[in-house]
Amino acid sequence: MASDSKVWHPYTPGIGGKEILIDRGEGAYLITKEGRRIFDGISSWWVNLHGHGHPVIAQAIARQAEKLEQVVFAGFTHEPAEELAAGVLKFLPPGFSRVFYTDNGSTAVEVAIKMALQFFHLCGEKRSKILALENSYHGDTFGAMAVGARGPFSAAFQDWLFDVEFILPRYTNPKGSEEGLEKAIRLLETGTVAAIIAEPLVQGAGGMLMYDAGWLDELFATARKYGTKIIADEVFTGFYRTGTPFASSRLSVLPDLICLSKGLTGGFLPLGITACREEISKPFYQADYGHTLYHGHSFTANPLACAASLASLGLLQKPETTLRINRLCGLQKAFCQKVEASFPHLNPRQLGTIFALTLSPEDGLNYTHPNRALIYQYFLDKDLLVRPIGNVMYLVPPYCASESDMDRLHSEIITFLEKYA
Repeated sequence: MASDSKVWHPYTPGIGGKEILIDRGEGAYLITKEGRRIFDGISSWWVNLHGHGHPVIAQAIARQAEKLEQVVFAGFTHEPAEELAAGVLKFLPPGFSRVFYTDNGSTAVEVAIKMALQFFHLCGEKRSKILALENSYHGDTFGAMAVGARGPFSAAFQDWLFDVEFILPRYTNPKGSEEGLEKAIRLLETGTVAAIIAEPLVQGAGGMLMYDAGWLDELFATARKYGTKIIADEVFTGFYRTGTPFASSRLSVLPDLICLSKGLTGGFLPLGITACREEISKPFYQADYGHTLYHGHSFTANPLACAASLASLGLLQKPETTLRINRLCGLQKAFCQKVEASFPHLNPRQLGTIFALTLSPEDGLNYTHPNRALIYQYFLDKDLLVRPIGNVMYLVPPYCASESDMDRLHSEIITFLEKYA
């Protein structure tokens, strides 16, 4: 990339970086104009499910573009949005009945928070507290930042974030404690908590931290007992990343609202969804404008994005996709066991298609840790995209990744660990 580029890149220092110009994508690979093929081990920030340039999704977008590319969604609707809403609701755990469209994961979370708070406002019940989990990340808009862990992402905006009560999950590796659950129960018992939000079972940007389903079930059960609304942020964990349709599918107590994005369109176009139970939507469905949910944007339910999502949803239901996901889960599980046998001190962890370990775990998660640059450049030099979260190395490959692709990636990680761990 030319040094005089005028593009301001995200999560990147303004000086010192040099971007790689990608010309096209093909399956699990990103390809430069010079023909360099880089294996996408992180699904391009976890969005790509079926592979780059998948013809089924590309053709669905092309067909829709010739018919209707965009229409205002206030007072109008269109078939792709209606069909996608019905399709997503069939895909979700039972009990969900409404879909609200946004444009990304952060705004899907914003809408869920607004829905929960306005629900109690419309019902005449004063609840103002929100509970969230320590080490969480829910996006970069202000509401999403407020319910995320305070850290480098939000440091400049601390004075403008609303107060949130944070509780510590019971992590599976390393083991956690019960203090967080005890604190949550005390807060929920007051009857003042409007909502609790969690990334079910895996905290992505927080360092691929995995925690106990039984712990989350107990937390959600207590929230339901005291009338608190439960928000599951499945922006990362949705669409089989954890090996099941949603991480919530592994729970006994289901949420009231689910936030979706990233893999929703198979990685082709930005789109977000906040799905809710009928109980949540009832107070809003009135003739009175005072009961309106005042949230939207110009490209709400964009027909092209909806068409892409419908195509991706169709691919997810094909037997060959199930086989690919199951194979990938098995490969990641076997690899995690291999790393555990030789490098247990790195806290290797795996759930479904996700694998992670922490280099220098004694330092905790550190986004600016020197290991970040070490990991990234080592693998990039070998045409493998493994973009760590600070000192946390993780793999979230697209479902089309072949066994030979994964064997090469896994072997290179073992070689790296033998040298640097």
